[in-house]
Amino acid sequence: MCGIAGTYLWPDGGPLTDRLTKTLAHRGPDGSGRYDHVVGGTGAGEVHLGHRRLSIVDLTETGAQPMVLDGLALSYNGELYNAPELRAELTAAGVRFRGTSDTEVLLQAWRRWGTDCLPKLRGMFAFAMFEEGTGELFLVRDQLGIKPLFFVHRAGGVAFASELKALAGELGGSLPIDNAALVASLLYYWVPDSRCAYEGAEKLQPGTWLRCRPDGRVDRGRFWSLREVAEEGAAFEGEVDLHEVIAESTAKHLLSDVPVATFLSGGLDSSYLTALAARSQPGISAYTIGFRAEDAKFEAMPDDLKYARIVAKQFGVDLHEIEIAPQVLDLLPKMTYHLDEPIGDPAAINSFLICSAARDAGVKVMLSGMGADELFAGYRKHLANLIALRYHKVPGAVRRPVESLVDRLPVASAKRGYRSVRFAKRFLSFAGLPEETAFRRSYTMYDQAELLGLLNPDLAPTVDDVLTEHADTYNDQSLDDFVNRMCLADSRMFLPGLNLTYTDRSTMAASTEVRTPFVDVEVVRAAFRTPGNKKIVGRAGKVALKNAALNILPSEIVHRPKGLFSAPLRAWMSRDLAPLVREVVNEGVLVESGFLQREALQRMVAEDAAGQQDRSKHLWHILTLEYWYRNAMSGAGAK
Repeated sequence: MCGIAGTYLWPDGGPLTDRLTKTLAHRGPDGSGRYDHVVGGTGAGEVHLGHRRLSIVDLTETGAQPMVLDGLALSYNGELYNAPELRAELTAAGVRFRGTSDTEVLLQAWRRWGTDCLPKLRGMFAFAMFEEGTGELFLVRDQLGIKPLFFVHRAGGVAFASELKALAGELGGSLPIDNAALVASLLYYWVPDSRCAYEGAEKLQPGTWLRCRPDGRVDRGRFWSLREVAEEGAAFEGEVDLHEVIAESTAKHLLSDVPVATFLSGGLDSSYLTALAARSQPGISAYTIGFRAEDAKFEAMPDDLKYARIVAKQFGVDLHEIEIAPQVLDLLPKMTYHLDEPIGDPAAINSFLICSAARDAGVKVMLSGMGADELFAGYRKHLANLIALRYHKVPGAVRRPVESLVDRLPVASAKRGYRSVRFAKRFLSFAGLPEETAFRRSYTMYDQAELLGLLNPDLAPTVDDVLTEHADTYNDQSLDDFVNRMCLADSRMFLPGLNLTYTDRSTMAASTEVRTPFVDVEVVRAAFRTPGNKKIVGRAGKVALKNAALNILPSEIVHRPKGLFSAPLRAWMSRDLAPLVREVVNEGVLVESGFLQREALQRMVAEDAAGQQDRSKHLWHILTLEYWYRNAMSGAGAK
């Protein structure tokens, strides 16, 4: 796992590449390097590839980057979990290897097959490959968007980096803020993968490549499509052994020359992976979190630690428990900086603190259960949307009194929050809407009217564009299976836009590599070969995965109430962050600039304070957006 950066046909590209690479030092504290070449030998310009190394596989100099071989130069971030199989295939074809790194396997695979090697790759990756013979530079991102890659294309030249903050910090004066991306972040509490917080910068899309030519032209290509995999899965008529597929993926994700540990929340997904990993590596370490007792009580949070201890004891896992009592006033700006774009999920703090503790203990690699909920319908919204289909059929004379009663109920008292009331209010906010609109409303922050009321009126057309984009993505499929339609939408938007993004940025901020065995091309293929009626059965979600996990986990873990990898936001908002909320709402730069409406924010704060509505998540995201905007306005990504 590493950080990559570089330039192609860019004025003063060498010094710029050095500065970009330096900004990524936290992604690779174990080494650095740079490659330079005149493009095409024609004087058209130069290419420069920079690299920061986090040594995981082949810790020797034979794994150093950028790696150059027979006219090819590679700067690569990621891990290939099928590198041993590819190495054997290439060796059988006469290829001789100098070291044991997967970087060299990728370089030799490209040398033999070119872009045709890309569908063969199984792992997480973003890389730049330069061909000296043609003078062409390729940028490539993995199939599911696990690893990030940002770029700016200008006047025939390209600058790229693993993190947006590197490009924004160096090119910020010429990269204006993209208001549409900020509007999208308010809707979702993250910026979708299709958008970027700065105009002129882009995210390379999952499963695609970009080719830069010496004459300044840029081509794009796709080598893998999640939609096509889902549609092929719908036509599958055989049986899928999910346990075998997931066990095989987990075993491959343990490939490493340094110690590997796991996240262990005590929930199904992390427990399943930890049990599988412990079978391959007895005594493996795991890290779990707890919260201050008063915070957990106020938030009515489940006791996840109890279940984590059960798993650790049964499978001989070395469990490390970390209490999350963070100095949120200090961590909020730090995490905003590292997340690159305005992302309002406090789980990033948990990830950062866990990985920091693991790194202090000498652990560089951790496994995460990320992705299981998206692929196997494990979120409450999936079941809620199914129930909403039946709610449509309830007569209005029955619905209206119920809705009126729920609307009057408080979501919190002075001492505790009422989760069941929050869930009921949330459900009724979307239960009567059409499918795509209901699904969007079930997990986004605002409905259209609320968002319009929060923003500068001039941004109304932008709101329409953002909502249309969601509808277009959701409807871009031909699946008859409602549950798998939701899973596909989540896997295309929610997973890469939020969960994989905050996981990559927050854990790399602690110089730690996190691997996601569920977010694997073979697991994804198996997930979409599993019909929705095996994922949600009755009122239970993620049933197919639970049945698979019963092969190794005890029933009390598999069928426990769903855990939360989140944070006690209501407690933080009512205590630690209350003065900051007042400052931002009344005098923040978003309000002063006219981007947000002060009265709408004040109304939100009043509703939350009165316990009428739970606005803690909304207000947390307003704080992250405020800090991000301050940084952007003062120097485009400055720390």
